[in-house]
Amino acid sequence: MHRRKGRRCQGSTERLPVPVWTIPAVDFPSDTDPDAADKAAKAFADNAPADEVVAAARTSFDAPTTPHAFQNELLAKAKANQKTIVLPEGSEDRIIKAADYLLQRDIVKLIIVGDKSAILERGKELGLNSLSKATYQPMDDEEVLKPMVAKLCELRAKKGMTEQQARKQLTDPSYFGTMLVVQGLADGLVSGSINSTANTVRPALQVIKTKPGASLVSGAFLMCFKDHVAVFADCAINLNPNAEQLADIAIQSADTARAFGVDPKVGMLCYSTLGSGKGPDVDLVEEATKLVHEKAPDLPAVGSIQFDAAWSPTVAATKAKGNDVAGHVNVFVFPSLAAGNIAYKAVQRTSGAIAIGPVLQGLNKPVNDLSRGALVEDIINTVALTAVEAQQ
Repeated sequence: MHRRKGRRCQGSTERLPVPVWTIPAVDFPSDTDPDAADKAAKAFADNAPADEVVAAARTSFDAPTTPHAFQNELLAKAKANQKTIVLPEGSEDRIIKAADYLLQRDIVKLIIVGDKSAILERGKELGLNSLSKATYQPMDDEEVLKPMVAKLCELRAKKGMTEQQARKQLTDPSYFGTMLVVQGLADGLVSGSINSTANTVRPALQVIKTKPGASLVSGAFLMCFKDHVAVFADCAINLNPNAEQLADIAIQSADTARAFGVDPKVGMLCYSTLGSGKGPDVDLVEEATKLVHEKAPDLPAVGSIQFDAAWSPTVAATKAKGNDVAGHVNVFVFPSLAAGNIAYKAVQRTSGAIAIGPVLQGLNKPVNDLSRGALVEDIINTVALTAVEAQQ
């Protein structure tokens, strides 16, 4: 029985990317056999030569990036060069719990919008001890509000914004927090635990605006699987991007991957793999892929490609034979918001992957949105991620 199991195990390990030695079972007449140790040592030496084992041990390898490893690295990066992040939703328990965790470990500096005494009192009720390290910014502080109103009127002058309109706009905590970033009082913003994505994104689009050369803002998720990290986009902003927009989303997402230590390999997803299917949706993705190659010729990208051929080397060997990117994609660009949003949530809920984001790509300053169902851990990760973006 032992020998049959050994052969079966040996066959199942032949495809592993590391050397494997199978040591056969050694039969001993009894537990007190005086030759037991010698027999075991001989079995090992005969089947696992010492020089081969030592050589394998000295060979460098790429350690898998586990979710915990990625999160720890994210927090360490944020702490290494602390940035100031504004949290407009200071009345929300999850926000102040996350803030307490970050402040206790000196990972970021925080501006919490709201009444300091009320927030600290609530923190005390929750057993939080580090909230006093934050800066608190009430929304009726005229010393801050007056120049903020003037700046908002300046930025929205073409829309005819008056001082009265600006003051009314700044009663919205997300807008107020965004203007703290615009004025240079904070390096980035995280919101959305109690507000919609639109409430978080709209002020950023209106007053922070896009980076030079960026044609749009898109939303990507960092998907932390058990042994690696991938990027899914666009899962938050653009409903039905055209070919040029899809290409820009791909390039933005590759930049996001690099910012977090992932060497990007882009897959432009569709229901067709390299011409296996036809139709206007395929034409759109193939045109977008062509534009990616033109705009970023050094970026490894493949499209159109089905998810299975992008993900699995085995499937890619059949569906995309000879393509070096297929089967190794780690930046997945979906053809529509519906496809991207459904996919990231389906993968998150069924695989146990941790989804961090969305990262809003293409803005002049980092502003990131939270799901209204975000856990405290999600908020911690998103704040750290925003701080790391601000370092770029």
